[in-house]
Amino acid sequence: MSAEHLSDTTFDQLDLHPWLKENINNIGFDYCTPIQAQALPVLLSGKDVAGQAQTGTGKTATFLLAVLNLLLTQDPKPGREQRHVRAFIMAPTRELVIQIHKDAVQLIGDLDIQLGLAYGGVDYEKQRDSIAAGVDVLIGTPGRLIDYCKQRVFSLSKLDAVVLDEADRMFDLGFINDVRWLLRKTPPAEQRLNMLFSATLSGRVTDLAYEHMNNPEEVKIEAEKITADNVEECIYHVANEEKIPLLLGLLQQRDFNRTMIFANTKRACEKVWGYLAGADFKVGLMTGDVPQKKRERLLGEFQRGELDILVATDVAARGLHINGVSHVINYDLPDDREDYVHRIGRTARAGESGDAISFGCESYVYGLPDIEKYIGHKIPTTAVDPQLLVEPGKRIYLKRAEPPRGKGGNRSGGSGRSGRRPNRR
Repeated sequence: MSAEHLSDTTFDQLDLHPWLKENINNIGFDYCTPIQAQALPVLLSGKDVAGQAQTGTGKTATFLLAVLNLLLTQDPKPGREQRHVRAFIMAPTRELVIQIHKDAVQLIGDLDIQLGLAYGGVDYEKQRDSIAAGVDVLIGTPGRLIDYCKQRVFSLSKLDAVVLDEADRMFDLGFINDVRWLLRKTPPAEQRLNMLFSATLSGRVTDLAYEHMNNPEEVKIEAEKITADNVEECIYHVANEEKIPLLLGLLQQRDFNRTMIFANTKRACEKVWGYLAGADFKVGLMTGDVPQKKRERLLGEFQRGELDILVATDVAARGLHINGVSHVINYDLPDDREDYVHRIGRTARAGESGDAISFGCESYVYGLPDIEKYIGHKIPTTAVDPQLLVEPGKRIYLKRAEPPRGKGGNRSGGSGRSGRRPNRR
């Protein structure tokens, strides 16, 4: 993350355990992001936080550092046994759970803190056995967490910390009753540290916070910081039948290194993918019905550069930290204004720059005023040059650019060190 998007607070100034400070320093973190600078002092003092933060603002590191610091500085609750987890983190999607786990591994380094994963679609017995063997921090989606909890694979009765990430999305996906069921299995709110993060602290999210938290302090990132300054946005106003020709023309004309294309429906994604595959692009397709193992394989291929383009629904808009995404194309403007922010947040990460190109077509342009009101600025319009439109079926070639180089920042890069430090008491 570039310096202009960091605060004046350094991690050395925070009351973090020395081992965590050493890990942070080895990863390369120096200055906190605004959400970290505002929320971490509150959490480290033992108070609950309800935070409003978009993706890419450093919120994952915020709650992970708070959880890890608590585990390193406080004794477990009396009577804790192997099946009792000390902290658990709930997130709405498998991809977000996997990313949180990846970030946690990097922050933990060689500390003796055991992580567990619980998400659907893969590895049912493997996940179950791993959790049953005893974990300190359990990260998962609500459905799989409830499944294992009902089987008494783990217990939340000796819990020290709870994190609810993307609470707004929990409501949108219909998980909120599952979330409440799990929270009722934990000790009283005043006997645990509670963290809730959401893109917006709407009325329903605030009600949830005050129902299951201990007088949380609200921490908000101002609206003018919703989109990154180093994302160059533009919109083309096109007829529906011009979208594919324009997309093919843009891909032929510009230097695209690693591109994500978002559409609102599975059918639209399949259409885009078909045309691009037919034009000999190295392109992957990720929609909600793609099996989890295939999703992970596609993301790996995209990250390694084996795929130049990933076409996706909003299943890929949140929680995916993919380095070097040069362009995001909104083939369809999203129905939800917040999804626009999440989509374009896939580019311009870790101090890099990026382009966000949107198509304002006949079907979805009506959502543009709401999007612009939410992000606080007009999206510049670019005229459609008729010569830019490419007839579908024509073979074209993707220009390749050198991957953009970051300027350092606040995402974890990891560092391997030998020797493990015991922390369990």
